[in-house]
Amino acid sequence: MLRVDSHCHFWSIERGDYGWLSKQNVEVRPIVRDFGHDDIAPLLTAANVQKIVLVQAAASEPETEYLLSIADRHDDVAGVVGWIDLTREDATETLERFSTNAKFKGIRPMLQDINNTDWLLQAPRSELWAVLANKRMCFDALVQPRHLSMLTAFCETHTDIPVVIDHAAKPKSALEGSLPDFEKWRQDMAQLAEHPHVYCKLSGLLTEFPAELLPKAKQVLKPYVSTLLSLFGSERLMWGSDWPVLTLASNYAAWDQLTAELLHELDSTELSNVLGGTADRFYSLGLAA
Repeated sequence: MLRVDSHCHFWSIERGDYGWLSKQNVEVRPIVRDFGHDDIAPLLTAANVQKIVLVQAAASEPETEYLLSIADRHDDVAGVVGWIDLTREDATETLERFSTNAKFKGIRPMLQDINNTDWLLQAPRSELWAVLANKRMCFDALVQPRHLSMLTAFCETHTDIPVVIDHAAKPKSALEGSLPDFEKWRQDMAQLAEHPHVYCKLSGLLTEFPAELLPKAKQVLKPYVSTLLSLFGSERLMWGSDWPVLTLASNYAAWDQLTAELLHELDSTELSNVLGGTADRFYSLGLAA
């Protein structure tokens, strides 16, 4: 079975453009160090993951160039989702330039860090979207539940751009029924799932947990995973680790095992989709035989 980790990060702190990775930020202090290919390689081998997609972690074009340089050196890096300044006059030229690298698969603005919830509908250069669509590049939506209505409006307008919701929009996980926000999240995700060009990543959920819920991770996650499968199906749901951010809550092997348990009722075709096939098709990685 093809295994693809659809969401990994590498970073080198001395590059200096990771504004959120600061030792003054107590929540992320344990991961304020370099993470790269040598660190993840044994984890991938142990989990039998053959390919990964690197995703931007800094709002800078030099970081995208840095990730592409890594991808050029490592065959197991199948794709890169980068960042460009969507508001600049030369945004389309930058996108065209990055697209000449076959491993450049799409873009991700850091929407969760922008106070204006409707920024995506207002600020980017409108001509950029035609270029993205014509080159069949993808859009990773780094969003929170507050963005979902806005993202639905974006997806209704841009039906020719493949969109994936990172980390299932980072719902604040809790035991089923203990938060009214669960139903609102489910309804908003259902609206997005009505659009066939919208996908979702099964990733990044553990780090949204309050620490006291981590021992109950399987119980807590079950309603979320069941909801995502019912809304998107295996054909539009893709597994990712969000490593090394994942390590703030768990480790690679534990996340792999936990999701295996949560997906155990899927048949072999469905499981193959979630664990690799969906990412392969969405990002046009060209891996399937």
